[in-house]
Formats: sequence, structure tokens, C-alpha cells
Amino acid sequence: MAENAIGARRKPAYRIGKRSIDMSISLYDAVVPSNLQILGALDRIMEKAEAFCEARAMAQEALIDARLAPDMQPLGYQVKSCTVHSIGAIKSVPTGRFSPDSSAWPTDFAGLRGMLQHAAAELSALDRNAVEELADADTCFVLGERTLPFTGANFLLSFSQPNFYFHATTAYAILRAQGVELGKRDFIGTPRIKR
Repeated sequence: MAENAIGARRKPAYRIGKRSIDMSISLYDAVVPSNLQILGALDRIMEKAEAFCEARAMAQEALIDARLAPDMQPLGYQVKSCTVHSIGAIKSVPTGRFSPDSSAWPTDFAGLRGMLQHAAAELSALDRNAVEELADADTCFVLGERTLPFTGANFLLSFSQPNFYFHATTAYAILRAQGVELGKRDFIGTPRIKR
């Protein structure tokens, strides 16, 4: 049995009917391409949100400050958190520590799109082997006195990746609730089809 559920060290068997299929996936492949896909989709969604504001002579800040519920963070925070839980999370693993980012987010769509594009560029520049080496690294989530210990793989896959999708979905939902014309295809972006 493998030490970790990621990478070539383990080939889980999946049953389809009477056939058993061996399959393995690397940490890089489990995280980076999907992050890039959704960050690209969010960039295009922010472009549509900006056009929505322009068409209605609406201040961009009003939409960027919109929330789904009073006790939830606004759109700007949701978009910033997608960058934090993608490239920010990956870059934190070698340091052994990840804490929530309390910095301000941009107050215009150009700034939000710039954050998304910068995160995508950094993800695209990552070395596959360097990401693979993060799998067994000791990593802690730290919030005040609270500390949650992880391996690098478990941190990225069971903590940051769910957070990434939560914030991306919430950003989408805020814009839909405000009347921006978006559909599921906008959220999914460009799938990685076989060529």
C-alpha cells in the first residue's frame, strides 16, 4: 500500500463492470490545471460584470461590495480568495504555514482581473516536479491559536481546493443574484478536451 494517495506511488483500482482499471494522478494534475481553468473563467466573468456595470451606469464598487447574505464576504473578497487558495496555497506549502489573507482586495474590475491573471501566470510557470515534491511536506493551517496539521497534498486537496471552489461558486452566485447574465458554461470555462 502506498504512503500517500497522490502520484505514482499508488495506482488505485477502479471497477467498471467486470473490468478493473488502474489509475494514478499526480498532485500537479489534481490541482493546477483545474485552478487555471476556473481562474480563466472567473476572469471572463469579471469582464461580463464590468460590462453589466457600464450598461447600467452602475458604480463598480456597488457590485464588488455585493453579498449573498449579510454575514458573508462580498464579491471582491471571493475573487481574491480564489487567488489565495490557488497559487497562494501552493506557495505556502514550502513555508510549512498557511494563514488567511486579510489584505484588501481591488475596488474595480480591472484590479480583480489583474489579480486573477497574475495568479494564472504564476500557476502556469510552476514546475511540475516542484509541485510533486510538496506532497509529503508538513503544512499547518494557522488561525489565531488554532492550528491544523496537514501533509502538503492533504492541505491542497482537502482544504484549499474545496475553499477555492467555494469562493469561485460564491462569486458566480453573487453576480447571478445581482442580475449579471451568466450560465453554467461561464463558470466552467474552457474544459480540457482531448485534441
